[in-house]
Amino acid sequence: MTAWIIRLHSHDERALHALVLRRRRPLDTAMRVLTHAGDAWATIALALALLLAPDAAVRAGGALAAWALVLSHVGVQVLKRTVSRARPSMPVGCSALVHAPDRFSFPSGHAAASLSVALGLLSIVSPSVGVALVALALVVGISRCYLGVHYPGDVVAGWALALLGHMAGAALLG
Repeated sequence: MTAWIIRLHSHDERALHALVLRRRRPLDTAMRVLTHAGDAWATIALALALLLAPDAAVRAGGALAAWALVLSHVGVQVLKRTVSRARPSMPVGCSALVHAPDRFSFPSGHAAASLSVALGLLSIVSPSVGVALVALALVVGISRCYLGVHYPGDVVAGWALALLGHMAGAALLG
C-alpha cells in the first residue's frame, strides 16, 4: 500500500508541476477570480438564496444543492483530518498564487463545494445553463491546481465527494 501511495503522489506532483510551469499572467488573474466561486461564503449563500426562493421548484433545487454541499463538506473535513496531506510543494521559482485556507490539501473543498451546488442546480436550469454551471465548477477545481494549493488528485477526490453528496442528497429528498 505504501508503494502505491508514493507512486500516486509522484504522478500527482509531476502533473501539478507541469501545470504551474505553464502559467500565463492573464490566466493567473482569471483563475484567482474563478476560484472564489468555490468559497464557502459563495456556495452557502447561493444554496440559502435558492432555499428561500418563492418558486417551489427552485426551493427543491436549492434543497438538493444544500444537502449535497453539507454532505460533501462533512466528507472533505473528515478526510482532511484523517489523511493530513500537506499542501503541494512548488517547483523552484514558483509559488502558490493564493493563500491556502488551511494546511491540508486532500481533498479539495473548493472543488467539492462548487460541483455540489452546480449538480444541485441541474434540475432547475436549462440544459445549456446546467452544462455551463458544471463547466464552471470543473474550472474551479482546475484553478485550485493552477494556483498551486492542491494536487490534481485532491481535486478529483473533491469532485467524487460532490457526486456522492449529490446522490445521497437526492436519496434523502426522495
